[in-house]
Amino acid sequence: MKKIRIAQIGINRYSHAPEIFVTLKSLPEIFEVAGYAIVEDERETCANKMWCFEGYPELTLDEILNDPTIEAVTIETDEIHITKYAQMAAEHGKHIHMEKPGSQSLEGFEKLIETVKKNGKTFHIGYMYRYNPYISDAIKRAQNGDFGEVFSVEAQMSRMDSETTRKWFGSFKGGHMFYLGCHLIDLVLQLQGEPDNIIPLNCSIDPENIGTEDYAMAVMQYPHGVSFVKIATEVAGFIRRQLVISGTKGTVEIKPLEIGVKREEGMVPYPNRTQRRVSLSDGDRNIETSEVFGRYDAMIRAFAEMVRGEKTNPYTCDYELTLFKTILKCCGV
Repeated sequence: MKKIRIAQIGINRYSHAPEIFVTLKSLPEIFEVAGYAIVEDERETCANKMWCFEGYPELTLDEILNDPTIEAVTIETDEIHITKYAQMAAEHGKHIHMEKPGSQSLEGFEKLIETVKKNGKTFHIGYMYRYNPYISDAIKRAQNGDFGEVFSVEAQMSRMDSETTRKWFGSFKGGHMFYLGCHLIDLVLQLQGEPDNIIPLNCSIDPENIGTEDYAMAVMQYPHGVSFVKIATEVAGFIRRQLVISGTKGTVEIKPLEIGVKREEGMVPYPNRTQRRVSLSDGDRNIETSEVFGRYDAMIRAFAEMVRGEKTNPYTCDYELTLFKTILKCCGV
């Protein structure tokens, strides 16, 4: 199997850039990692994360974009810049995996979608819960009608953040909703499609000292029910992360969405487990704990399969654009 020659553009302060590069390195049978480029002010703002690049050459942005042997890139710079660099990569005909959800410009995202549609290359966004085994299985079962008509989805993804991070949320309208809520909005759209109405309820927990929207909630109204997504700066929020799918024939609760396990030799990077409870109207009930899975392993493997033409991306450009527009509405844009 021919290896995919790939490079990374950027690193970010608050998202998954080091983890993505480490995952690429952990799959030498799939990827030939050409190197990385540092853009914007990342050498200063992300100095504590540069360890992930050790042993790999630093390239310039132009070297990556203009090297025809580098067929794919991961775009991992800060959200405010990310659409700009994805656009450059698309114009140079690269397959793209980029950090979620894009910069907060609808015009810029629409231009990016138009470009990747024209060039026919893979366009893949890092919504990691799409590759969580219990979440993806529950969505497939719901779409197949196993739980009847889905009338409500409740999705929560809280955590405790530092004051520095909470102030950074002010970079975006919607704050925490844009940063983490995008993952949950994606799940609701997969299960129920576009809502009839969206009510954003984003606010600041500490308006006098922080002042950014670090409590994020959006209510999504549908013809046959109401769903919501919630992200809060909350003590022990990580272990309360959950997805509840309620249908006329069954209810599924996945909680916690992930919980880290001790890494052992030969294990996938960033190992996790998750737990699921399924209750059906016929009285069948069960609780299951997943096998160990890598948060980014399946996601990056899937990207490789798409680049090689072995798999069609189920998340089309049109879907990604609809999702992006819905995220902006949930942010109050």
